[in-house]
Amino acid sequence: MKKQKTRITRTVALTGIFGAVALTLSFFEKFMLAALPLPPGVKPGLSNIAVLFTLSSFGLPYAMGIVAIKSFFSLLISGPTAALLSLCGGICSCFAMFLLLKIKKNGLSYTGISVVSAVLHNIGQLAAASAVTGTSLFRAYLPVLLISGIIFGAVTGILLNAVLPALEKLNNKIFSTHSGTERG
Repeated sequence: MKKQKTRITRTVALTGIFGAVALTLSFFEKFMLAALPLPPGVKPGLSNIAVLFTLSSFGLPYAMGIVAIKSFFSLLISGPTAALLSLCGGICSCFAMFLLLKIKKNGLSYTGISVVSAVLHNIGQLAAASAVTGTSLFRAYLPVLLISGIIFGAVTGILLNAVLPALEKLNNKIFSTHSGTERG
């Protein structure tokens, strides 16, 4: 029982750390990359590195926790509409990642998962924006966000693959310390 509590405590702590990483990356995108000439609503989605790693390491509830944290950050920084769009896009993206990780054994890479989830994130956001505004915004802006989702989803997936060895090493080191507690 004590090992189980220790494992849960470490998992929650690591999820908090990856939540902070996601917020840092979101902040970086919001304020540091604002000078890039990107269409409205288009951003790299670097925080999804933390979501995808958390999902693959700890599971859906922890990854959805990061999605909620990111949405709350959007509420504080940009207001309720941005939070709603972030939440809807994040939920669509996270469930896509979850389902694709289940079939990853069939050769789908993290880059492929990232591309699909980025596209579904954009679709979720546009669906929410269309519902809020009552317009056909969804159909008009979809091509822009599909293309950007493919491009930036690939970039995010490539970056995850680049940092994955370090993240796994950190994760394994934390879970292998103190009385041999195993990951699970």
